[in-house]
Amino acid sequence: MSVLVMTLILGISAYAEETPSIQSLDELNPFAENIESLLNEMDQDYELETGRSAFEITIPNFTEASCKQKGCEIYAQIVKSEQKLYLYIQGILQTSWSVSTGLPKYETPHLNTHPNGRIYDAYTSKKFPGGDYKGLGNMPYAVFIEGGFAIHGTAESNWPKLGRKASHGCIRIHPDNALYFNRLVREAGVRNTWVSVQE
Repeated sequence: MSVLVMTLILGISAYAEETPSIQSLDELNPFAENIESLLNEMDQDYELETGRSAFEITIPNFTEASCKQKGCEIYAQIVKSEQKLYLYIQGILQTSWSVSTGLPKYETPHLNTHPNGRIYDAYTSKKFPGGDYKGLGNMPYAVFIEGGFAIHGTAESNWPKLGRKASHGCIRIHPDNALYFNRLVREAGVRNTWVSVQE
């Protein structure tokens, strides 16, 4: 499979819940009661600033059966007990990456679904402006799975934490891996991608 060659640098402003006790976590709190309205505001800002939809647009083919797990073109299996993401392409394990899932207070939930279609290249928080990665914010190349939970890159200061729980609920990966995964999902489409988060 060829990786989609596309360079987008998109400025997105988001509105996050501040967590005073944890300053270097992801800036978007996926557990916030108002997460859907926050995500809708992010989508509106993204669309105004870029002229593009915040969602990967796919036209469903109702004659095709929906894929699941390794039956999908892209399958990301996150194993929290190992703090690893196993990436399968067309059912074959291609690579694995160290991740950081949620700290005990912000435990990443078990998920088993297609991504929700919300895909960003850049995300920058107004409340926690630090931790920028090459102008792409502190959640670069985010692929949202469900609600505010996403697989995304992280700032360099968090790279040493990959391989152990350290996030605010999202799944952090190295930005190079996040870019690769983001492009795979864009190329294959969310209906041909599956994400599992398990113990």
